[in-house]
Formats: sequence, structure tokens, C-alpha cells
Amino acid sequence: MRTILIAEEGERKLVEQYLPGETNILVTGVGALNIIRALRDLPRDTELINIGYAGSANYPIGTLVEVTECRLHHPNVTYAEPVLPLQPIDDLFVRALQPVKAVCYSNTDFVLSSPYTDCVFDMESAYIAAQGFTRLAALKIVSDNLSLHAYHELTNGVQ
Repeated sequence: MRTILIAEEGERKLVEQYLPGETNILVTGVGALNIIRALRDLPRDTELINIGYAGSANYPIGTLVEVTECRLHHPNVTYAEPVLPLQPIDDLFVRALQPVKAVCYSNTDFVLSSPYTDCVFDMESAYIAAQGFTRLAALKIVSDNLSLHAYHELTNGVQ
């Protein structure tokens, strides 16, 4: 059985819309520390799908994105760090929707501007992937174009 990870209760509607029938849902909380605490005891071979909202500099709001790899967002400094590849989503319904495939950059705060395009930004995916799960996929829905106000209007999410 797979586990669906959402950061906030409000993202449960995304599970119903994009992964219908899934009932094993874990609400982790937003951000790195909540992710670490929520997932620390899960076996590393647990099949996980992280679904949630993400920002993007250029993808239209509502764009469905299958995350191919995760990285941290730190545009002001460069240092060596791993790129964390994710598994493709093995779900016929999602594949039929033909999501865009892109990199997800995770940050410790809401991203309000970035030179990066053709990607999405969240606050969880890289922290999930860094824990060494071997069966991890992620599906993100663009909620905003790097606007906290637009994010709140759509999601009524984290303050």
C-alpha cells in the first residue's frame, strides 16, 4: 500500500482530484522540520507520493507537474550538493492528464522571486527525498506565480 503525503489538510482535495480512491494519507505539516518529524519512522521502502501546491515563475496557475528531481533553492550561493531524482508516477489517471515534467526546488520559506524558470518551488519535496526513500514520486499543482497573496487566495494555506 502506498502513502500519500500532503503538507496541509487543505491539500486533501488534490488527492481526491488527482489520485482518486487513495485513503492512506499522511498530513506532514509544512517545511523541513515537520517533514523530518513526520517521516522519521517510516520504512525507507514505503511507496510515497507527495502531492501539493507549488509556485512557479512561469507555469500557469493550475498546471499539473510531475516532479523529476528535487534540489534546494539557494540562488545567492553555489555549493556542491546532490540532485535527488524521483520515481515516475505509476498512475494511469495521472499519466492520462499528461503533466509537465520538471524540477522542484524546495526552500525554507515561500519563494517570492527567482531567476529559475520551467520548474516549481515548494517547502517539502527535497527534504522528503533527502531522507532516502527509494519509492518516492511527487505531483505538484501550480498555485501561484511566486505570489503569497495568490497562494492564499487559491489554497487558504499556511499563513
